[in-house]
Amino acid sequence: VVAASAALKRAPRPDASLDSEVLRGEIFKVFEETPEGWSWGQLETDGYVGYVATDALGELAPEPTHRVTALRTFVYPGPDLKLPAMDVLSIGCRIVLSGEATTRGTRYHLLSGGAGAVVASHVAPVDAPREPDFVAVAERFLETPYLWGGRTSVGLDCSALVQVALAESGHPVPRDTDLQEAMIGEDVAGGIDGDLARGDLVFWRGHVGILADRQRLIHASGFHMKVVIEPLVEAVERIARDSGMPTSVRRVLLVPNG
Repeated sequence: VVAASAALKRAPRPDASLDSEVLRGEIFKVFEETPEGWSWGQLETDGYVGYVATDALGELAPEPTHRVTALRTFVYPGPDLKLPAMDVLSIGCRIVLSGEATTRGTRYHLLSGGAGAVVASHVAPVDAPREPDFVAVAERFLETPYLWGGRTSVGLDCSALVQVALAESGHPVPRDTDLQEAMIGEDVAGGIDGDLARGDLVFWRGHVGILADRQRLIHASGFHMKVVIEPLVEAVERIARDSGMPTSVRRVLLVPNG
C-alpha cells in the first residue's frame, strides 16, 4: 500500500460501504483488477478480502524500514514543519527512510525517493521494541471519532481499536469481533461477574471494549460516536437494551514480542 490509507470495500464502487482500511506499507495481495480501477485481493495483515483502489497500491520493494508510532504524523515536502503538509500517516503505517536532517533543532527522517520528510520522534525502526501496555495505546485514542470500518487514528470502530492497540504491542489479531472473541486469550470465569482486570476484553454481539480497570471500559462507541472511557456498569446496562448482555470476557495472554 503506497497511499496513507485506503478504503477496503466489498464491492468495487465508490459508494460501497467501508468494510475496513489498508495502511501504508501493508501488503495487499492482488488477485484481480477491474477496468474501473479497483483491485480485488487480500490484506496480509489480517486476511481481510475486498476491493481497494488500484492507484493506492504499488510495488513491494523497497521494504519498509520504519513504522509510525505517534497517533498520526504529517508528511512534509522537506525537513521543515513550516512547509505545507502533503499527507497524514496514522499509527501503524510503515515507511521507507533514506536519511535524516535537522531544521531549527527538530530532527526529521527523509522518505526514500524524495517523497518528503517526517518528524523523527514520530517513527521507530520496524524491529524496535513494541509498546509494553496495549491498554495505554488504546487510551491514546480517546476522543477519536467513531467510524464504521475505520482503522486509523482519524476514525475507527470498536474492533479496530483492539486490533491497532494489540498490534502496537507486537501482537497481530483478527479484524472483526467474532474472530477476536474466538481467538484472543482465554475466557474469564464468570464473565462480566468474574474477577476482572485491566486489559480484559469485554465482548457483546457485534461489539468489544477493553477494561481500563475493573470498573471502567474504553471502547470506540457508536452511541457516543467516539472513543470513550465510561463506567463499565453504565455501558453494560445501555448496550443490554439493544444487544443483550456481554457474551464473554477474554483475558489477553501476552508473551513478550520484540
